[in-house]
Amino acid sequence: MDLYYDPVIDEHVGRGPRGLIAPTWYFAPQRPEFAGAGWQALAQHSGVFGNQPLAGLDNPANLVNLLQLAGEFADSNLKKSIWEEAEQYIEPCWDNQRGEFTLAFNLNEAHPRGQWNARSMAGWVCNQGDWSKLFNEPNLDKFSRPTVTGVDFPNFALSQANWSEGSLKLAIQAMNKNLQGSMTSMHINNLGDQPNWSVREASGQSRNIPVIDGQLQLTLPADNQTVRIQPSP
Repeated sequence: MDLYYDPVIDEHVGRGPRGLIAPTWYFAPQRPEFAGAGWQALAQHSGVFGNQPLAGLDNPANLVNLLQLAGEFADSNLKKSIWEEAEQYIEPCWDNQRGEFTLAFNLNEAHPRGQWNARSMAGWVCNQGDWSKLFNEPNLDKFSRPTVTGVDFPNFALSQANWSEGSLKLAIQAMNKNLQGSMTSMHINNLGDQPNWSVREASGQSRNIPVIDGQLQLTLPADNQTVRIQPSP
């Protein structure tokens, strides 16, 4: 199989297993039979199903392919073992001042590789089949549920933001220690026709929040503690 064929000059690019492996991530939601074959080819080439050490992890391009596809195709135990063996090659790095976590891949470069980081993290956050479900079983209800806007990013980020059991759960993470515990503001839209809302803080204390112009304005501490925003009776 070719990754690309140019009939004008009769040139085959990525002929062989690479032509099947490279588009596997994109095949997964649309042509799972091709995607499964691509994963099997990569896994066998890397020694995933054997008892020997994984092969090719010192090549960042191969490593990123494996980490990304393991998220979609490997079960939780296999994925965990792949990441554990890969750790010495991915070089996890914290920039404590900027609050950034990146993978440097032992390249000794001034800046992290954006695409390789993005693809690796896609594999990290995915459980088996999650990538395909985004397209084939989309959660469209989220577009009508309460939505957080106006976060003062990158000074602050949401380490938790999910709607479940009739309440919105939020946790605010500061960029660095200098901002930790600071108060920050944001808005919540998509409130439906519910006029009364309350915030229950991590301490257990609750307070009411008025709806103004169809939205809530929240001011919360960046302490990474979960608060609940929910309709009031």
